[in-house]
Amino acid sequence: MRAAMRRRGLHALALVSPENVHYLLGLDHLGHFAFTMLVLPREGPPVLVARRMERHTLAAQLPGTRQALYGEGQDPARIAARVLAEATPTGGTVGVEEQAMRLPPAVLSRIRTGLPQRTWADCSALPARQRSVKSATEIQWVRQAAGVSGAAMRAAMATTCSGVSERSVAARVHGAMTEAGGQEPGFVPLIRSTDRLAQEHVTWREHRLAAGEGLFVELSGCVHRYHAPMSRTVRCGPPPPGARTAATAALAGLRAAADALVPGARTGEVYAAWAAAVASVIGHRPRRHHCGYLTGLGFPPSWVGGSRVPGVRAGGRTRVRAGMVLHLMSWVERPVGHVVSDTALVTPDGCELLTRAPRELVVTD
Repeated sequence: MRAAMRRRGLHALALVSPENVHYLLGLDHLGHFAFTMLVLPREGPPVLVARRMERHTLAAQLPGTRQALYGEGQDPARIAARVLAEATPTGGTVGVEEQAMRLPPAVLSRIRTGLPQRTWADCSALPARQRSVKSATEIQWVRQAAGVSGAAMRAAMATTCSGVSERSVAARVHGAMTEAGGQEPGFVPLIRSTDRLAQEHVTWREHRLAAGEGLFVELSGCVHRYHAPMSRTVRCGPPPPGARTAATAALAGLRAAADALVPGARTGEVYAAWAAAVASVIGHRPRRHHCGYLTGLGFPPSWVGGSRVPGVRAGGRTRVRAGMVLHLMSWVERPVGHVVSDTALVTPDGCELLTRAPRELVVTD
């Protein structure tokens, strides 16, 4: 990161996203609801601006990091401005993660007011680029998370049947994730009847599944804050007309996207392969904003690594590189709703699907 800072002419870098703090320092706790900022100077130890009550956690997890703490009722912007002033000479440049949801505009404004005669540069995209290709250690954690995901998904499939409530499936999923070695994921499992499939980010309720109804399950195991999301659609009893066609189309799309996900490809080419495969089954091109996105490191409320979703979209120009990890998502809306997805690792030779559970249409009695 410091090499990238030197290339950009930055004297200090101010980061607030939990994923970026974890990536550079290793901090893993749930205290990010209070303002936290990592100040990385070009030289010397990093400094963490944080709430004073977190000092014991910081000392235990980050012994090589300086602490700049604020108490209850104190303005963290004053502390952050002081730390940045020490790290940046007059006329120097501060890189800041301006587009992060953890940085309120009012706080940033007060930091800038308290730090005159500096140049500011929006470096919101810089850490994401550094994190896009995973190291061998990160890949190992994603593989472990994929094992947790598979255990949880198989528990969901084994529980789903007519008369069972969505809440009961959720309870089994959470138990399986914990027993398999997972920690709390960045996003709760999304478990809902296919009647509510279009409600993208809602999850379980008391509803009991009826014969012929489907259940959508999207979840991710989490190990060392690294995720491996996956989705499946399970049918209770005889599936409705069109369900088998939709399942065939979704699986064809997933396989085509995986085949196209090779080093050197553009994300738009991956999307085009997915859309063409789905269209070959259902007779028309699907309309989805993406068929996947980069994933891995994540804190609540996300497993995509922050508030920005780097997706596999139509016309996308992002170059695929070995070591990238993506959630490939084949979502079909017609003739009926059906979703199948897996976490994919880009290898030097192609793509490996890491998450494992039956991908063909599952119909329970």
